Amino acid sequence: EVQLVESGGDMVQPGGSLRLSCAASGFAFSSYDMSWVRQAPGKGPEWVAQIVTDGGSTYYSDSVKGRFTISRDNAKNTLYLQMTSLKSEDTALYRCARDPPYSDGTYAYWGQGTQVTVSS
Repeated sequence: EVQLVESGGDMVQPGGSLRLSCAASGFAFSSYDMSWVRQAPGKGPEWVAQIVTDGGSTYYSDSVKGRFTISRDNAKNTLYLQMTSLKSEDTALYRCARDPPYSDGTYAYWGQGTQVTVSS
């Protein structure tokens, strides 16, 4: 059974930093590209970042480029998202997902999410 379990979400002030983790199990983690996706209340999923199988290439949405860093440790079956210079508009439920996505931006396999709230 594929399982993706996120952790690390918290409430932080604008300008703060957080590191999210996603523990993967039930599949060959190192064989899949992985993504982080976020969802704000009342909105659809927004793709945030993607990393290829060996970590050699990463991709970011324009809204987080330069502030967020995606990484992975294939030996630990874990995906990470380092977030810096956080803004109020980064407030959302953050979910890790196994690529590829469906055409509507949802995923066959994604975790329950970890909440990030950016507020003063």
